[in-house]
Amino acid sequence: MTKTILVTGGAGYIGSHACKSLAAAGYTPVTLDNFVYGHRRAVKWGPLVEGDLADTALLQQTFSEYNIDAVMHFAAYAYVGESMQDPGKYFQNNVTNTINLLDAMVKAKVRQIVFSSSCATYGIPNQVPITTDHPQHPVNPYGESKLFIERALHWYGLAHDIRFFALRYFNAAGADPKAEIGEDHDPETHLNPLVIQAALGQRASVNIFGTDYDTADGTAVRDYIHVTDLAKAHVSAIERLFDKSESHFLNLGTGTGYSVWDVIKTVERITSRPVNALLAPRRQGDPPKLVADPELAAELLAWKPHYSDLDTIVSTALRWHQQQQSKLISSQIASA
Repeated sequence: MTKTILVTGGAGYIGSHACKSLAAAGYTPVTLDNFVYGHRRAVKWGPLVEGDLADTALLQQTFSEYNIDAVMHFAAYAYVGESMQDPGKYFQNNVTNTINLLDAMVKAKVRQIVFSSSCATYGIPNQVPITTDHPQHPVNPYGESKLFIERALHWYGLAHDIRFFALRYFNAAGADPKAEIGEDHDPETHLNPLVIQAALGQRASVNIFGTDYDTADGTAVRDYIHVTDLAKAHVSAIERLFDKSESHFLNLGTGTGYSVWDVIKTVERITSRPVNALLAPRRQGDPPKLVADPELAAELLAWKPHYSDLDTIVSTALRWHQQQQSKLISSQIASA
């Protein structure tokens, strides 16, 4: 019998890619999304429940109606700057609402969850690459909210026999290789789409925050992982949980870092268009380098990134952005 997976935030960027990978693996994803940031057009591979994790009655009804076997939990606010200005919003949504979800799982006797955590739980790293046993000292409420749920999962596991994988992402990037879904945030804060939009003339410029870091070219270095590789790791984690795996905290990255200039130059080369890059001061709390040690994930999930070289990340994202641009132009012509 096909297993059914509740995917909270399944209309969002990473959640929708996970739904596609789940369906390809033979599962039925049930998306639960309030559409604060998600997109209806991204829900293509299973049923939709529109609602919020604050609605405990809806949660109980969803677990019962769809006979949920496991959970993938993506639903969260994820703007670091906003979290500094309004920490209560982040703790209410990312922490309190996740506790609602865990309590609903306990009532429904669902024992498996894959949690979307973040490298933001580490804060400013003492060493690079960052191993999963690196000390966790978040420097913003967003990272703190993710760390709180990691700790809650530990205690819910002991009290209620919930088994989990908490997957600490590094920098998700790229788009579905078939361009069915992609990255569409409002506001957009991620480097790759910002640079692509600048190359396509959809924005005037892109800012480089800091050019005096202790890195090869002076700009910040990040570990970019293709969103499809992320999604496949989630499916592997679900399958390990169904096989009675113990709970684990894992890094999801490639172990390779690219600088801001690396990204800009790659976009310029692939698009054959210049990018207007403006130099700006460092942002407070931005580490010079964030690169994962992904060996434990490779071992426990039998997982290896296949799309996460920078050329593939940029090419898949570019294809999706060009497709969206063409659709917009066609729509404007049709309505003229």
